[in-house]
Amino acid sequence: MKRFLECLIPITACNLKCSYCYIIQENRRTSKQAEFQYSPKHIGKALSAERLGGTSYISICGSGETLLQKEITGIIYNILEQGHYVNVTTNGTITQRHQEIINTIPNNLLKKLHFAFSFHYLELIKTNNLDVFFNNVRQVKEAGCSFIVQINLCDEYMPHWDEIKRIVKEHTGAFPQVALTRDETKQEYEILTNKTQEEYFKIGKEMDSPLFEFTSKNFKVKRREFCYAGDWSGKLNLATGILTSCYGYGITQNIFEDLSTPIKFEPIGKNCPFAFCFNSSHFMSLGIIPSINTPTYAELRDREDGSWYSPDMKTFLSQKLRDENIEYSKNQQLYFNSKYYVLNNIKKLKNKASRLYNRLK
Repeated sequence: MKRFLECLIPITACNLKCSYCYIIQENRRTSKQAEFQYSPKHIGKALSAERLGGTSYISICGSGETLLQKEITGIIYNILEQGHYVNVTTNGTITQRHQEIINTIPNNLLKKLHFAFSFHYLELIKTNNLDVFFNNVRQVKEAGCSFIVQINLCDEYMPHWDEIKRIVKEHTGAFPQVALTRDETKQEYEILTNKTQEEYFKIGKEMDSPLFEFTSKNFKVKRREFCYAGDWSGKLNLATGILTSCYGYGITQNIFEDLSTPIKFEPIGKNCPFAFCFNSSHFMSLGIIPSINTPTYAELRDREDGSWYSPDMKTFLSQKLRDENIEYSKNQQLYFNSKYYVLNNIKKLKNKASRLYNRLK
């Protein structure tokens, strides 16, 4: 695994309406599909193994339901064709799209496809999609794909926790993995619950979920170690081709515009501006901060008792990014730490000057 790209499709359309959805929390639900500036074939070429430096892990997620986007099958196929492994996050209800993916993508490529099924239990019941969800999980597994069933721990699910355990295990052979749910309406993120943190964590631990344990451990923990985000990883808008080092920070470049132009990879180092790693279960488990010993991506997600992962997928997602990349020398680390420290402070000064100018106008 040479690199990891977290790819966003800015679709906000969704057929479910979950109370804990961060798009709804931020009042960004416009129910529109994304407008792509480049074709799926062009996107595949832009993300060739040659341009990325080797076989990479590409994770695709929409701001709404990923599989509602009409171009998604072509995008998945063209990225898989480059030799990469692909993850797709979905609510598991768009049967037509699941069948389209399974029936049009060759079996040898489906083995490199991973589905992250978000289990929105009460919405599935409300919309009569519970059986649809598990049928789609079964179909992708039978097609040779790997998967995870993941549920967001929130107050409305707590009265149904035992029922959720039973039904997911009955259909998939194991309990779901659990994600900590954030309240993103506040300036400083908190856990989205009316329970005490002790009560919340106690309920979450009932699923014996490594994913929950890891995200809980890293929630609101400021990272000060040297981070290779921007070099070993990036955040990509698939509709525009805009790549940033990490969630809008670091180098910003359009990697789809001119395929003859090399992609510039530079780490942000010790200059992370965020209060904690927002997506630690992806970035940190893949080893984006090699000085921290973490479980692997597969260890956080696979349920061996349910055979959720194929042997090939488990081997691939048990790697760390440092296995295929060279760590920087102390002098190199010092250079990038200094560079982004200066750039970050220049940005702060520009923003401060802009605010002052607007007040004086």
